[in-house]
Amino acid sequence: MNHDSYNLAASYGQTSNHSAAGAWCDFNDADAQQGEFNLIPKGTQALVRMAIKPGGYDDASKGWTGGYATASDETGAVFLSCEFVLLTGPFAKRKIWSNVGLHSNKGPTWAQMGRSFIKAVLNSSRNIHPDDVSPEAGRARQIRSFGDLDGAEFAARIGIEKDGQGEYRNIIRLVIEPDHKEYADLMQAKLQRDGGMGGGSGGGHGSGGAPAVTVPPSAVQATQPSASYTPRPGNAQGRPAWAQ
Repeated sequence: MNHDSYNLAASYGQTSNHSAAGAWCDFNDADAQQGEFNLIPKGTQALVRMAIKPGGYDDASKGWTGGYATASDETGAVFLSCEFVLLTGPFAKRKIWSNVGLHSNKGPTWAQMGRSFIKAVLNSSRNIHPDDVSPEAGRARQIRSFGDLDGAEFAARIGIEKDGQGEYRNIIRLVIEPDHKEYADLMQAKLQRDGGMGGGSGGGHGSGGAPAVTVPPSAVQATQPSASYTPRPGNAQGRPAWAQ
């Protein structure tokens, strides 16, 4: 840069602000960079929203459609690449990234863990007691595609583990389902955040404010278009975000 260019930068700096061109010539007044986020403490509980980054991999024979799955060229593993955004509590807006296993060439364990995780997400987001084996609950645990999970909001407990490089990172340690004592309080926070949309009485059960569930159309058989899931006593009425 020649002398005139330096003078130009200096003249910008005299009157610059963050929206002026000078902000991109003189960086003396720029904020200091922020350090790495501290990890979210182990055991933190919050409502989270799940988002899936499409990987473009489909296998219709397994029901993997819509391009949501991701396949690793290195290992042959197939998974959902997910982002979880905390919606409530002191760490709201923080994000956690994790993969949900669908297939591994090493054996069925990873896929079984992935299925268990997704089942728990459905139970939590749709307010299905894990012990409920009624036909309505069975339909509510069905999805048309992984797209039905994209945007699901559920209660979770955060954990910490080491990644493949030996660095500590946050993970979703546990999906909190309606059989956990903390579930009602966490879902009450959701109702408060949503402004109580869809809230009914539910007071006769002393529930603490967990939302009820309407089975999405994708989970209902053609012969039962109006089927719905009625939660067990102890769950107040309210419509979850995925059904709005």
